[in-house]
Amino acid sequence: MRITHSAGHFAALLTIMIWGTTFVSTKVLLLDFQPIEILFFRFAMGFAALLLVYPHRLRVTNRKQELTFALAGLTGICVYYLLENIALTYTQASNVGVIISVAPFFTAILSRLVLKNEEKLRVHFFMGFVIAMSGIFLISVKGTALQLNPIGDLLSLLAAFVWACYSVITRKISSFGYHTIQTTRRVFAYGLVFMIPALFLFDFRWNISRFSNPTYLFNIIFLGIGASALCFVTWNFAVKVLGAVKTCVYIYLVPVITVIASVLILHEQITWISAVGIVLTMAGLFVSVSKPKKKEELMNESGN
Repeated sequence: MRITHSAGHFAALLTIMIWGTTFVSTKVLLLDFQPIEILFFRFAMGFAALLLVYPHRLRVTNRKQELTFALAGLTGICVYYLLENIALTYTQASNVGVIISVAPFFTAILSRLVLKNEEKLRVHFFMGFVIAMSGIFLISVKGTALQLNPIGDLLSLLAAFVWACYSVITRKISSFGYHTIQTTRRVFAYGLVFMIPALFLFDFRWNISRFSNPTYLFNIIFLGIGASALCFVTWNFAVKVLGAVKTCVYIYLVPVITVIASVLILHEQITWISAVGIVLTMAGLFVSVSKPKKKEELMNESGN
């Protein structure tokens, strides 16, 4: 069991390390692509990659399970990313980064309300949340004032809530007993279907000749195969092993990975405020995922 949990933590960490660097690829593609185009192409490629890796058909046993898959595709693939992209057009990226990181808190509350068998929330989770959010705030604002924008900030908060819904739904899907790649592929399929109306609303272009540019091709492959196909499988696996709450707290690390990637790839300078924020965020994550020792263990360690 300990090895299994270690695998779950590794899967969550690997996922966040990749997701934290996707901003570079997205920024490059935005030079010639609309956000909805990047979103559709990456998940279409992700679906194709999962089908190629594990072509076995998923036979769902009842309509309730099928509805659960549909809800996961609607929330985690379609609505979450659309809300996040739209929010970025109204408010600063720093605002979105801070507000999206509230997702673990929403996940914890929803898990207790919906999944009765989830681990009981303890004080250390909320302590870790406060510490991590303080660090994320410092990383995001970089010493400047945080400018509020009601529409954009509200959309970011709604996106965080939607991701929490997706995490809880994924936890439910993990109890069905299907292969993780199969379930992830089914969720992708529903996400793409729900995305179709948005293609007409946001000026989608099918011009795939743009991928003749090697830079664009490399970045969409990274987003499609790495950040989508691989990462959603590893994320869903982590949720299956660790639970929705413990997995979701790894979201705290996204701003940390982003800062490190900015230094290594874009050669940006790291400020002392960002450094303090990284330390606080890491500390908050450690506190959130740590398991408090029982009274019996403490008594044995003290020799009583």
